[in-house]
Amino acid sequence: MKRIMFKSKIHRATVTGADLNYEGSITIDSELLKLADILPYEKVDIYNVTNGERFSTYVIPGEPGSGEVCLNGAAARKVQKGDIVIIVSYCELSDEEARKFQPTVVLVDEENRPVKVTRSSGGILV
Repeated sequence: MKRIMFKSKIHRATVTGADLNYEGSITIDSELLKLADILPYEKVDIYNVTNGERFSTYVIPGEPGSGEVCLNGAAARKVQKGDIVIIVSYCELSDEEARKFQPTVVLVDEENRPVKVTRSSGGILV
């Protein structure tokens, strides 16, 4: 049996922009992507804490250290600059792997700077 598990998230990020005229996706500061173990073009779910919207898209890396979290294309209609979002990635694991797995969580401040990172080993990195 395979299980779909929560792999990692960027928790309570602030939306820095919404570009309706872009092709689509979410642009995220590449340093945050690295901390959260999210790859360019990986599928993510977006949970908008501010308005309750929930949707999926894929990731495009943004400028490192910029704090950018910009929704593009159709997804731009589901957010406004300043909204608080949770960005979540998932993985498929065997039942045995899933029972041992712990996700990576990146907590950010209001400027999308990492303030605490926990890895699957359970250790705090920041």
